[in-house]
Amino acid sequence: MRVLITGGGTGGHINPALAIAQKIISEDSANQVLYVGTRDGLERELASKAGFDYRYVTAKYLKRKISFENVKTLFASIKGVAQASRIISEFKPDIVVGTGGYVCGPVVLAGSIKKVPTMILEQNVFPGVTNKMLSKFVDVIGISFAEAEKYFPEEARKKLVLVGNPVRKDILTADRKKSRTELNLRPDVICVYSFGGSGGQVSLNEAIVDVIKKYNGQKNIKIIHVTGKKLYQSFMDEINEQNIHLENNIDIVEYMYDAAIVLSASDIVIGSAGAITIAEITALGVPAILIPKTYTAENHQEYNARALEKKGAARVILEKDLDGKKLIKEIEEIIENKNLLKTMSTNSKKMGNADVENKIYDSMLKLTVLKPRK
Repeated sequence: MRVLITGGGTGGHINPALAIAQKIISEDSANQVLYVGTRDGLERELASKAGFDYRYVTAKYLKRKISFENVKTLFASIKGVAQASRIISEFKPDIVVGTGGYVCGPVVLAGSIKKVPTMILEQNVFPGVTNKMLSKFVDVIGISFAEAEKYFPEEARKKLVLVGNPVRKDILTADRKKSRTELNLRPDVICVYSFGGSGGQVSLNEAIVDVIKKYNGQKNIKIIHVTGKKLYQSFMDEINEQNIHLENNIDIVEYMYDAAIVLSASDIVIGSAGAITIAEITALGVPAILIPKTYTAENHQEYNARALEKKGAARVILEKDLDGKKLIKEIEEIIENKNLLKTMSTNSKKMGNADVENKIYDSMLKLTVLKPRK
């Protein structure tokens, strides 16, 4: 099977695409995957790093409100569809799969126009603009939450398949003991891993400074914080301005390439509530303090976070309530109560779904059989 995968912009769209790509290759060595994204997007770096062939097309973000920028987006999309059509003609995929992000628009649409079976995946309860538009043209729509059905156009609902959110293989196979050994963590050390999604989170960066000041130099706790590439320098400037001399138990990085190792080694995760982040947390059963981003479409991150809170797998702090004092209080309540930590871990693990990739792969196989390439 030859599969063209597209998805980009943020890790929430890229990581599912990579998870599916890894599944495709692991199922049959004869399978081939081509990743199509934008020229300068994060997906290019991550797909190439993962060893997948990569091509790019022109694409721009579509704003939800009418604007002149959307006119530019229209022309970029027309160019992108033409470019994607050429790539499809050359690669001759059996199926085109999109995992979200504006680059999916021209690529998946080109696949539909050229009569190639198409499938999109929606990670959140509230579908993104691109996926809602594409839902009218694609053959199958994979959703991660049953509640998402009512937010798709009525004519598209018959195409829906509940599959869940895919998690990369390195996350699913990560070994906690080996990961902690690799990070030189003693059994008694509590590891706190904080990150605000692939692009970072300003509110978390601001609050974590107080956390770093409190725990800096303490031997029984390890803080690993990811600032986001664009926010790294301003974060480090703030650390220097406050005259904080980082000790060995504090690690600050702009992006975490070894997320599987760090996540599996962690005792607590602090971060935003993107769907893929939640899928990865629950796959490994890691307790969380979730800070949903307020500017996300339809406030979908708070819905994601509340789902874990309701099951006793996470604490939730809204951005409007977040500060260093509040964050430290939540951390202390969890790490000072070993029974609570264990219970949250158990509840998190119960919410995990390790069979997602099989469901997606089976849906792809059925689609290629039912709608062979013309």
